[in-house]
Amino acid sequence: MGAGKTTAGRLLAEKLGWHFVDLDDAFEQIHGLTPAEYIRRYGIEEFRKKEKWVVEDLADQSPYEKVIYATGGGYPCWEDNMDCLRELGTSIYIRWAPEHLAKRLSLTDLSERPMLQGKTEKELLACIAPQLEAREPFYRRANHILEVEICDEQSDERIADELFLFIRERV
Repeated sequence: MGAGKTTAGRLLAEKLGWHFVDLDDAFEQIHGLTPAEYIRRYGIEEFRKKEKWVVEDLADQSPYEKVIYATGGGYPCWEDNMDCLRELGTSIYIRWAPEHLAKRLSLTDLSERPMLQGKTEKELLACIAPQLEAREPFYRRANHILEVEICDEQSDERIADELFLFIRERV
């Protein structure tokens, strides 16, 4: 959460001239509910099943050859999802210190993040740090890890620039 998957992903796709898909948006278009609404109504297990189907369906039916996908933060941690991501293409983990993620999240609208609504930056850190620690083994299996050291207004642009260079070296 708050790593810049969507914002930096959009910037990166624009720089590359590729298509961009935010999987949370795709989920909402297909199921008529945001991920948060779906989870509240049907639970996390049902959401993860539907989320996996959305990813597989989009990958199979995409008319685009070059696509940047931004998954939800929990997606790689369910069943064999990280294996699926690695098979679909190059998976990238945008790795932040938990303190920086808490700061970034505290500056955003948390209304679509039910578990984080109304929390202070300190409370966000207390929520994020253990979750990030639990997810780290899954995230570390990504094809590429981008360590983000500086948290400021240009972070997303720097992430997109670094990933642009990374991808251009490989394409």
